[in-house]
Amino acid sequence: MSRRSVRDYLARPVPRDTMELIARCGINAPNAMNRQEWEIRIVDNPDFIDGVTALFVKANPDMALNSGFRNMFRNAPTVVFIAAPESAYSGVNCGLLGENMILAAWSMGIGSCCLGGPVSFMNSESAADYLSQLNFSEGYTLLYAIGFGFPAETPEARPRDEAKIRFVD
Repeated sequence: MSRRSVRDYLARPVPRDTMELIARCGINAPNAMNRQEWEIRIVDNPDFIDGVTALFVKANPDMALNSGFRNMFRNAPTVVFIAAPESAYSGVNCGLLGENMILAAWSMGIGSCCLGGPVSFMNSESAADYLSQLNFSEGYTLLYAIGFGFPAETPEARPRDEAKIRFVD
């Protein structure tokens, strides 16, 4: 109940051994018929993040005008990219994988934010070279990314509509 989407991080990457543990927590998520239809790429290289961000800003100059903008991944210093082949359950499986990673990270004091918008750009022709560097297997498509980092702030919870929960008799 305490986990929040963090969008302001300290400017230091999460240590690789910590990210490895977080990724291992992810791949231990439940998945349909144990197919494990996912691939994870962890990027903490500032040259990669800054390079693709420069292309993003060139295509979306207004985004860089936002106060505090440092990179297209909500300023996260470490980004995880998750890809899967198209199948009936890959979206659910990858969602479970990501949530395991997010909760594991939070338990270690590491914030995160699930990112859909940057993925649209990563899948565009403009970022093709960067997507290629992620080296996903043939037939795999980038579904989403998660930014990770040490929180510089943790927002308050927004209200939830509990009326959407109903028991069926």
